[in-house]
Amino acid sequence: MSILGAVVSAALILWVLMEAFEAMVLPRRVTRKFRLNRFFYLLFWPVWLLLARCFRSPKRRESFLSGFGPLSMLGLFATWVLMLIVAFALLHWSLGTPMQTPSGEPGFLTLCYFSGITFFTLGYGDVVPVDGVGRLLAVMEGGIGFGFLALIIGYMPVLSQAFSRREATISLLDARAGSPPSAAQFLVRVAPHYDAGRADAFLAEWERWSAELLESHLSFPVLSFYRSQHDNQSWLAALTAILDSCALVIATAPGRCSYQTQLTFAMSRHAAVDLALVFGTPPIAPQPDRLPADAWQRLSRQLREAGLEVRDGPAVEAKLSELRGMYEPFVNALAQFFHFALPPIAPEKTGVDNWQTSAWMRRTAGLRHLPIVADGDEHFD
Repeated sequence: MSILGAVVSAALILWVLMEAFEAMVLPRRVTRKFRLNRFFYLLFWPVWLLLARCFRSPKRRESFLSGFGPLSMLGLFATWVLMLIVAFALLHWSLGTPMQTPSGEPGFLTLCYFSGITFFTLGYGDVVPVDGVGRLLAVMEGGIGFGFLALIIGYMPVLSQAFSRREATISLLDARAGSPPSAAQFLVRVAPHYDAGRADAFLAEWERWSAELLESHLSFPVLSFYRSQHDNQSWLAALTAILDSCALVIATAPGRCSYQTQLTFAMSRHAAVDLALVFGTPPIAPQPDRLPADAWQRLSRQLREAGLEVRDGPAVEAKLSELRGMYEPFVNALAQFFHFALPPIAPEKTGVDNWQTSAWMRRTAGLRHLPIVADGDEHFD
């Protein structure tokens, strides 16, 4: 039994250290299904969603959901630390490590106490190992504890910086595509001032954003649970709006479709598919259709009125349906998993952008449309 306990405790220590290394240091996606980190989120995320449904107010529900990402990191760290402390205590108990204690022979709880003060390098001195093996294990645990905590604390700024970079680019969509962002609003607003060079530069920025989103969220999947500052924004809504915009341009305006549009679509689609694979969300076609016939007719009319030449007909509709089928089932599955709302392709009503509101008034007087730069002078439509 002592040998079995020692083997189990040593395996538990190595397992926890490997889980921490894979989650915080290893930049490559881990495909192994039997993972502590995976079980942690599969267990607690559904519970958090269930608790969120108790809030009737959508704003309070969204605020509650936004707390899961940071709290889950703290909970995961606490789980790792607790398992390491218990594993070292089990190792001492299995080996029968002689201890000098105020109450004589130490029990398992006393060994857990000794393991805890050793892991956190407190060194009270009331429980002390008296043989070489016990002292060696205490030194090892103290070193592991010190390095483990330093590693975890050191990687917290990395998560914060990745989140800030993601959100800074999402904020750019507010004035460009509305709140929440939509492909219709983006194309309608950009059409009167369309310039191939500027459009390509903007799409190139979103191609890079999609690549950074994929890299950071594969390395640190917990970032996917971090929600945006505004309730009507999210990384998934931004990704979907860009995919919708590229699909519309490729299908309906081939004369204005550039190579950069296709590159941005490919990179954004790659991010959506790989993230769906990481979180094990099988593709689900959105129901109802995000672009029914009446919405398509309204969108075509809006684009023509804005000055964007668009094609229509069965061939265009078939091409657009094909492009949407390449990403919509994946982003819809992610939306259901993370409890996000997918933005509409062509909303019936245009809402108020976030930049047009403030804490003191529902709407800024006179600012009904986004600022437009023309001939070097900034004005408002």
